[in-house]
Amino acid sequence: MMPELLGTYFIDTWELVFRLVLAAGLGFLVGLDRSIKNKPLGFRPFMLVSLGACLFSMTIMQLGSGPAGSNGIDPVNVGRVMQGVIGGIGFLGAGAIIRSSGSDDLRGSATGAGIWVVGGIGMTVGFGLYALAVAATIVAVVVFVFFGVVREEVAEHTEDMNEKT
Repeated sequence: MMPELLGTYFIDTWELVFRLVLAAGLGFLVGLDRSIKNKPLGFRPFMLVSLGACLFSMTIMQLGSGPAGSNGIDPVNVGRVMQGVIGGIGFLGAGAIIRSSGSDDLRGSATGAGIWVVGGIGMTVGFGLYALAVAATIVAVVVFVFFGVVREEVAEHTEDMNEKT
């Protein structure tokens, strides 16, 4: 039987490739800051998480069928895939967070959160929402770069204040 008769939603092969490459590229942009700053996870894990999330999203779109959506995708199945991907990526991100022994300091929390965000970016690309994925990437890069500088300035200012007291 032809896929159209089965109610299955198929995306053109080149569109699939474009989505995979875009997801990996956006993951690279977010992870580049982590690599430059020699953080626990560099750009490659960020790329792979985004790529994997995109792949899972596209797979459910390709296999999903049902009368619920205009493209034949059953929202229940999409929700289940998203739930599994989000939970799995959260577990991976938690692995990047390390508690310094003998203190309450956490290291890697931004990297862990970044891993979670690129998973969302990858899923967003997988569902074909390119503008949203690019916007999220820009915001994530701004958070890492600009607010990283702000964090360093605040830390220096706090140290100066502590030395004066």
